[in-house]
Amino acid sequence: MSGRNSAAWLSLGGNLGDPAKSMAAALRILDADDRTRVVAVSSLYRTPPWGKTDQPDFLNAAAQLDTRLSPRDLLELCLEAEHRLKRIRAERWGPRLIDIDILLFEDMAVHEPGLEIPHPRLTERAFVLAPLAEIAPSLDIDGLSASERLAILETAGIERLPSEPDWWKA
Repeated sequence: MSGRNSAAWLSLGGNLGDPAKSMAAALRILDADDRTRVVAVSSLYRTPPWGKTDQPDFLNAAAQLDTRLSPRDLLELCLEAEHRLKRIRAERWGPRLIDIDILLFEDMAVHEPGLEIPHPRLTERAFVLAPLAEIAPSLDIDGLSASERLAILETAGIERLPSEPDWWKA
């Protein structure tokens, strides 16, 4: 665990069961850890599948955390939350109950087995950038803001859903 607080941004998604309920539960698990606090959560977004397209639409969201954890320890906490919510890793880009990815951690670059920060496909994925740009429009992502990055991607099929501001706390 690092000694100071750091900002981290996550992407959450799922397309099996009740994805909104799973994402809310995951955020509550992360927030319950005394070393991590959820400080901002986007609306929910309905998005078409990416990579493997013969599956149901996803729900996606983004969250900003304030954490005293290292990037590796935050990854372990995210994986623990997925495990507690019964995530099974069966197929790359396939259907899932819950998926939590660390997008950015301060301005750090991390290249370790199983952990790449910034997320290696962050700038290619409108389904990640749309909710991220909602909560952090001016966040720098490799020289452009989250909003600028989103503006250059195809966003067809991405729909921001009406969401209460604290939808995840219920």
